[in-house]
Amino acid sequence: MDDRSADSDPVTAGESSILDTLGEDVIRIVSPVSLCMLLVVLLVSSLSSTNDLSSSISSLFLSSTTTPTSFSSLNLLLLGSDSTWEEIKSALVTAFSFVVVVTLLTFLLVLLFYFRCTNFLRIYMGISSLFVLSFLGGFISLLLISHFKIPIDPFTFAILLFNLSVVGVFAVFMPKFPISVNQGYLVAIGVLTAYWFTMLPEWTTWALLIAMSLYDLAAVLLPIGPLRLLVELAMSRNEEIPALVYEARPVDPQPGDRVRVWRERTDVRIEATENSTNSANVQTVQETRLAVSEEITAPLIEAFPQTGDRHLGTEEEEDGIGLGSSGAIKLGLGDFIFYSVLVGRAAMYDYMTVYACYLAIMAGLGVTLLLLAVYRKALPALPVSIMLGVVFYLLTRVLLEVFVVQCSSNLLMF
Repeated sequence: MDDRSADSDPVTAGESSILDTLGEDVIRIVSPVSLCMLLVVLLVSSLSSTNDLSSSISSLFLSSTTTPTSFSSLNLLLLGSDSTWEEIKSALVTAFSFVVVVTLLTFLLVLLFYFRCTNFLRIYMGISSLFVLSFLGGFISLLLISHFKIPIDPFTFAILLFNLSVVGVFAVFMPKFPISVNQGYLVAIGVLTAYWFTMLPEWTTWALLIAMSLYDLAAVLLPIGPLRLLVELAMSRNEEIPALVYEARPVDPQPGDRVRVWRERTDVRIEATENSTNSANVQTVQETRLAVSEEITAPLIEAFPQTGDRHLGTEEEEDGIGLGSSGAIKLGLGDFIFYSVLVGRAAMYDYMTVYACYLAIMAGLGVTLLLLAVYRKALPALPVSIMLGVVFYLLTRVLLEVFVVQCSSNLLMF
C-alpha cells in the first residue's frame, strides 16, 4: 500500500501543479499582450488625426483608399465596385507576396541554423532590433513630440534615442540583463512594428492578417513546415532559437535564479552522461536534476513518474518554442505584432470594435493555451485569435453598430 501511494504521488502532484499555476501563467502571457495592444490603440488614436504618413504609404499600394464610416458605406464596400475589387486584388497580391517572402526567409533561417551560423543570426537580429528602435521609434517619437508639443532640443533627443536603442539591443540578446528590461523592450519592439503595419490600406491589412494566420498554421503543424523544422532542430541540439521570443517568466523568481540553476544542472547531467562511465555518478547527477525539477514548478506540463528510463528524453519533450526549459510559456513577437495590428485597425473605426476584437483575441489565446496544456508541443498562436478577431470585427460593424445606433436614436438606454 505504501509503495503504490508513493508511486502515484508524483502524478497527483503534477496534476495539482497544473491547476494551481494555470491562472498565473495565463496572466503572465495575457498582460504583456494586452499592454502591447493598448499602446498601439493609444498611438493610433493620438496620431491618426495629425499623421499623414498612413495615406502616403497607402498610395504606394493603391491609387485611392476607401474607408467606410457608416453602415451604408460598409454595405457598398462589401457589395463591391470597380475600385473596391481593384483594392481587393491588390491586397491579395500584397499578402501573397509577403507570405512568400516570409516563408523563404524562414527556410533560410532554418538552413543557417542547421549549419550552426548562430552568431550571424544573432547579429542580424540585433541589427533588425536596432533599426526598429532607432528609425521607427525615432520617427514615432518625433510625431508624439510634435503632437503633444513636448519641449526638447535635437541634441538631447538624439542622445536619448541612441542610448535607448543600444541598451534595447543588448537587453534583448544579452542573457545577463534583468528579465523585466528584456520583456519591456520586446513589448516596445512589438508596439513600434505593429503601429507601422496599421498604416497599410485597410483591405491589405485584413488580407495580410488572414494570410499570416494560415501561414502560421501550416508552418508549425505541417511536417515540412519551416517553424516546425526549426523547433525540432533546436530541440535535438538542446539549443535556444535565435529569435525574438517573449518568455513569460516571473520578473523576480523566488527563491534565487532558478532558471540559471536548471540550465547549469542540465549541462552537468549531459556531460556526465556522455563522458562518464561510472553509473554511480550518472545516478547522482540524475537525482540532482530531478530535485531541481521538483523545485522549479513547470506550468502546463504534467510531471512524469521519476523512473530511470526517462532521464534521457524528458528534456527534449519539455523544451520548445511553446514551452521554455524552465516551463515558462514562450510566445513569438510576431504574435504580439499581428494581435496589435488587428486592434489598431479596429481603433481607426470605433472603440466598440476595439473591445470586441480584444475579447475575441483573448478568447483565442486562452483556447491556444489550453491546447498547449493538452498537447505539450509547439502550437500556432495566430489562427484562432485572428479568425475570431476578424469575425467579431465584422459582426460588430454589421450588426452591433446598427443596434446601438437605433437604440441611441430612439433614446433607449440599456
